[in-house]
Amino acid sequence: MRAILSAFASGLLFGGGLILSGMADPANVLGFFDVAGQWNPTLAFVMGGGLGVTLIGYRLCFRRPAPVCEAAFQVPTSKAIDARLIGGAVLFGLGWGIAGYCPGPAFVAAAGGFREAVIFTAAMVGGMALWRFAQWRMTTCPILCKLRGK
Repeated sequence: MRAILSAFASGLLFGGGLILSGMADPANVLGFFDVAGQWNPTLAFVMGGGLGVTLIGYRLCFRRPAPVCEAAFQVPTSKAIDARLIGGAVLFGLGWGIAGYCPGPAFVAAAGGFREAVIFTAAMVGGMALWRFAQWRMTTCPILCKLRGK
């Protein structure tokens, strides 16, 4: 329960930061990508501030023997740059550049009742569910498992 409350509080803090910085408004994000037109540097300052806080936060957190709400830190061990990682990054960037939303601001704007954010979030969650279903089918279907050599 403590971990759930901690995650909820973190989400509220993050959402509040997005609203305060104006990053829940896709016009600000799209303005950053419009380098040939009326460029809006706000996103660069928000990212810079976030990176600064993250660098300090990681240094402080990893001095602890364990996280506050878990038994151990869960740090990715893979450093491989593969097609799946690059493909995901490309899809993320394309979606962000086209719609002006990435997942965090999309949820915040959807909660605020913005129709396009609700549609974006529904499509994003649907895509995640479809991907999870496809992964499950690839690991449970005997024919597909034979094709993959597993």
